Amino acid sequence: MLALAGCLAACGKNGDEADASGTFEANEVVVSSEVAGKIISLDVEEGQLIPQGKVIGLVDAENLVLQKEQVEASIRALQQKTADVSPQVSLLEDQLAVQRSQLATLQRERKRTENLLKQDAATGKQLDDINAQLDVLQRQMTVTEQQMRVQKNNVSTQNRGVLSEGEPLRKKAEQINDQIKKASITNPINGTVITKYAEVGEITSPGKALYKIANLSDITLRAYISGSQLSEIKLGEVVQVRVDKGKEEYKTFDGTITWISDKAEFTPKTIQTKDERANLVYAIKVKVKNDGFLKLGMYGEVLLKGK
Repeated sequence: MLALAGCLAACGKNGDEADASGTFEANEVVVSSEVAGKIISLDVEEGQLIPQGKVIGLVDAENLVLQKEQVEASIRALQQKTADVSPQVSLLEDQLAVQRSQLATLQRERKRTENLLKQDAATGKQLDDINAQLDVLQRQMTVTEQQMRVQKNNVSTQNRGVLSEGEPLRKKAEQINDQIKKASITNPINGTVITKYAEVGEITSPGKALYKIANLSDITLRAYISGSQLSEIKLGEVVQVRVDKGKEEYKTFDGTITWISDKAEFTPKTIQTKDERANLVYAIKVKVKNDGFLKLGMYGEVLLKGK
C-alpha cells in the first residue's frame, strides 16, 4: 500500500498525471563457470563496470592438464608400438644383390658358351645347363622381390592399425584443451556487476552462478497501460519518461517504446494506471538512455504524446 500511495502521489505532482508507471529493469546475464574446480581468482565486485571479453577469473584446471598430458603420452607411445620393416627388407635387398651378381655372371658365361659352340669348342648340353641355371636364378630373384613386397605390406598394415588409434586420442586431447581454455572465466557483455555469488577458494561447477551482470547504459522501463490507451501508442514512438528527483521535482528522459504486449493481464498490485478502474492492462517496454541516475527497480512514469 505504501508503494501504491507513493506512486499516486508522484502522479499528482504539479497536477500532471502520468499515463503509465512501472519499474526499471535491464537484461541481466548470469555468468557461470564451464568447468568444475576450485576458484583460483575472481576479479569482480558489485557495482564494478567490466568490458566485454575481459578475463576476470580462473578455475583450477590442474586435473585437466594432467589428463591432457596422459593422452599426449599415449600418442607418443604409439610410435614405439610400430614395427620397423627396415632390417627384414635390408636382408632381402642384400640377398637380391647377390642374386643379381650371379645373374650377371651366368649371362656372361652363356654368351661365352654360345661363342664356343659356334666354334665346336663346346657342347649344346653345356649351354642348356647354363640356361637352366639362369631360369632358376631368375625365379629365385622373383621370389625375393615378392618377399620384400609382402614384408613391407604386412608391416605397413600392422602400423596403420596401431597408428589409427592416434586420431581418436588427438581428438580427445583437443577436447581436453578446449576444457582447459574454458577454465578461464570471460566476461560476456559490457556491463555493471549486479550481484556476486562466489568467492575465491570456493568449489564451483558448470552452470553454478558466479555473478550477475547487466548493461545499464540503456535501461528499460516496464510499464502498464489500459486497453483504451493502446490506440495512443506504437512501436518506435518517442515518449517522455520521468522519475522523482526530489520532493517536488522530476527528472525527465526521452524514451522509445520497444515492445507492446499482445496479451492483457491483471493490474500488478504495485502499479497504478491512468484509468484506476481498469482491471486488465497491457505491458509495454520503454528503452531509456541512462546517464547513471536510473537504477534497477526504481519507479518511473510515462507521458504519452499530447499531454
